[in-house]
Amino acid sequence: MLLRQSLTTRLTVFFTLVVAILIMGLGWLFTVATERHFVDLDQLAMEDKRSLIQDIVSKSNSQDDLRWRLNEALDHHHGLYVQIRNSGGETIFRNITPGTNEDIAVASKERGDEMRHTGPSDSVSLRILYFDVIPKYAASESMRIMVAVNAEHHRLFLDSLKRSLAIFALVATLSSAGLAWLAARLGLAPLHSMRDRASIVSGQKLNERMPVESVPVEMADLAKELNRMLDRLQQDFRRLSDFSADLAHELRTPLTNLLTQTQVALSSNRDAKTYRDILASNAEELQILARMVSDMLFLAKTERGVDLPSRESFMASREVQALLEFYEPVAEEKHIRITSHGEGRIHGDRLMFRRAVGNLLSNALRYVPERGELGVELSERPDAVEVSVHNTGPDIDESAIPYLFDRFYRADPARVRPETDGAGLGLAITKAIVEAHQGTISVRSNDGVTRFTLSFPAVSNG
Repeated sequence: MLLRQSLTTRLTVFFTLVVAILIMGLGWLFTVATERHFVDLDQLAMEDKRSLIQDIVSKSNSQDDLRWRLNEALDHHHGLYVQIRNSGGETIFRNITPGTNEDIAVASKERGDEMRHTGPSDSVSLRILYFDVIPKYAASESMRIMVAVNAEHHRLFLDSLKRSLAIFALVATLSSAGLAWLAARLGLAPLHSMRDRASIVSGQKLNERMPVESVPVEMADLAKELNRMLDRLQQDFRRLSDFSADLAHELRTPLTNLLTQTQVALSSNRDAKTYRDILASNAEELQILARMVSDMLFLAKTERGVDLPSRESFMASREVQALLEFYEPVAEEKHIRITSHGEGRIHGDRLMFRRAVGNLLSNALRYVPERGELGVELSERPDAVEVSVHNTGPDIDESAIPYLFDRFYRADPARVRPETDGAGLGLAITKAIVEAHQGTISVRSNDGVTRFTLSFPAVSNG
């Protein structure tokens, strides 16, 4: 359930738990250390009384002298009990000072030369020490001496200390929870700001960006990546909007022609020849539409990163020569001189390569003037194979070059329907094919020569 809570709640809970554990751990260590310190103090006190009693016993001349000396030495010690028995088990001295009680006799049944704890007896805690001493007046007799110290005041202090520590731990934990919530809230405030900005983004508002400069360093990378994502979305959305507008514009003309010719044909009775001419014209328009739709589907597939239909290694010069033979009648009609030279081996899809180069040749023949030149050059470098298609003719405006490979773009906007029935998709398809082969395409146009260069990765020898 905690994973479904907000980051503020989770950070508050985790921080509070850490603080509570630390406080309780420190409280436990402090209590244990204090208790051990009291034990050491009591042990020192009993050892001191042991030395005192041993000295008195060793100097006493009789039992009466012993009792008198012990009463004088021990009577003023608060919370101290001393009991001495002879070897026969008879109690020869017993001293109870204020702070002890008669139940101490229970402890006298214990045996052993070590410190013992009796636990609370009638709310009295005792620490007891046993030891043996040989008196001066009876060298053959051993006395069993018990010294007990009242540790009740230590227990009461420890109980009070534990209660105080518990109250302090509770207050500190609650305070830390409040401070943790405040710190998490303030620390995550940039995220709330980013959320508010992201909520504004829509198809009509794509200019909003995340505040990179005003967020902590840990969030700056996230803000930068979000801004890059918004940039890509804005570009894609703009391209999609432009594409939709261009597609509607391109489809409108053939559809309008089809509708107009069909309405005219239906407006009155006509002879069979007229109907055949109208149907033939409609068939041409439909072919244009079919070709446009096919090209758009191809571009859509390549933009999604479609794999090449088939890969093989082939000589580019053979494919180029076959294309030049196909376009040779058109070139002869305009008295255009065609040249080709160079070699190069390409690893890719043969048909897609022919389509890419064919689009360049078709586009070049459209703009080569009478008695102009069209050439194809192939060159093989260690890292790439280049196919360059150049032609003479008017230069392309430098401002138009960055847009040549956009869909439906034409360098001459006045040519709405060129004589080749192109829809402005040929160069876009060529670029898509080259990029599908992990290659690049470039164009230069100056001094009456326009050159398109396709660069394909070289075939690996391994």
